[in-house]
Amino acid sequence: MAQKLHITTSPHVHCGDTIERNMRWVIVALMPALIASFVYFGAGSLIVTATSVLSCLFFEWFITRVFLKRPSTLADGSAIITGILLAFNLPSNLPIYMIVVGALVAIGIGKMAFGGLGNNPFNPALVGRVFLLISFPAKMTSWPVPAGLATSYVDAQTGATPLNLIGQIAGGNSAAADQLPALKDLFLGNIGGCIGEVSALALLIGLVILLWRRVITWHIPVTIFATVAVLTGIMWLINPVLYVNPLYHLCSGGLMLGAIFMATDYVTSPMTVKGMVWYGIGIGFLTVVIRYFGSYPEGMSFAILLMNAVTPLINNWCKPKRFGEAVK
Repeated sequence: MAQKLHITTSPHVHCGDTIERNMRWVIVALMPALIASFVYFGAGSLIVTATSVLSCLFFEWFITRVFLKRPSTLADGSAIITGILLAFNLPSNLPIYMIVVGALVAIGIGKMAFGGLGNNPFNPALVGRVFLLISFPAKMTSWPVPAGLATSYVDAQTGATPLNLIGQIAGGNSAAADQLPALKDLFLGNIGGCIGEVSALALLIGLVILLWRRVITWHIPVTIFATVAVLTGIMWLINPVLYVNPLYHLCSGGLMLGAIFMATDYVTSPMTVKGMVWYGIGIGFLTVVIRYFGSYPEGMSFAILLMNAVTPLINNWCKPKRFGEAVK
């Protein structure tokens, strides 16, 4: 009798999504910020980005083939994205050897030590960035002032970032308020900072691309934005002399870069909508606390990594009930 019942494993209905397809669209969404970084920081932004990407590709290939004895995984595009995101979290004048060290930590410790893509509990690019920040604090907090295409990679002039000035204002230095850039400059990116975080406009274009292609959903980035806006808005209303307009917080530092491209990482973020909302609230809350009361002017990287660690608990707490499970 001919076999008429064919048993196969899930998924039985395929939507057409693949890792490679999603990674390609993330790379496309990062291009506006890369172009903006080149416009404001010149060749330094390209040198940092190229060094980071090539280093991440090499270390992933080397570790996969030599230590894990597996076929190369470079084709999935995740190493390229890790390289770009790591570069976007660095100043445009960072020495090449530091970038290579950051890439080794990001890929070797942040990703491959846990088994590769899909197994890492923390965002690899942020692992590399925080390692460099702790290991080389002077270089990692020396921000070139944007001078267009003429910006020198080696001898770039440095200056305070908006977050530095916001911290000084909160500390009682009223003179720092006069040095704050206009909101227009913050939105367009004509400010000092990491190469990929300065232009809010470019990052928002990337968000639109990701939402349009349904690579991510709106829940995490919008929840982070809303949480930061509400908390900083309350403080601004209570004391507008010490605390700045919430728009400065939204457009400063790595808030938009982190909320759009790193907090939404599939592997390290919650799976349910409810979990995503709580995850976003936690990141926004921790970011504001670290910005105003921590030692570092920026708290986005630490906030995301801390919430990455909480993600398994959030998934367990917010998991949907099984079909047919009794309601307790």
